[in-house]
Amino acid sequence: MTEKDTELRVSKIRDGTVIDHVSAGEALHVLAILGIDGSGGESVSVGMNVPSETMGHKDIVKVEGREMSEAELDVLSLIAPDATVNIVRDYEVAEKTQIEPPEQVTGLLTCPNRHCITNAGEPVATRFDVIDDGVRCAYCETIVREDITDHLAV
Repeated sequence: MTEKDTELRVSKIRDGTVIDHVSAGEALHVLAILGIDGSGGESVSVGMNVPSETMGHKDIVKVEGREMSEAELDVLSLIAPDATVNIVRDYEVAEKTQIEPPEQVTGLLTCPNRHCITNAGEPVATRFDVIDDGVRCAYCETIVREDITDHLAV
């Protein structure tokens, strides 16, 4: 048996999205961003803590029949800044994108500050500036550094 025979293998997808180079342990957060909890019937393959030459270990998420929106990519970039997104069509990679964090995300996160205007029942969409170590509310300047997925509005 060769070394290749002992590697984890996940079948190719016909059409959909492959999110590769996700930091080890973040795959479940990726699924949360996509709103995938198993009840929607999506065909999903998840590899967690898979050996990687460049990262040591990484996670991989494959979602059949779905391409990610720009809003989903924006939030994904906050928790998996080194991820690569491959759009697959008819078993071939049609597009390959290296994720880049936006300067700002609007309407995707909720502010944890209960006194923020975005939590006061006013028709104000949340807006966060992306900073080096997290995001900062553009209204009250509250900084969210960890557990960004706990503040998803999507």
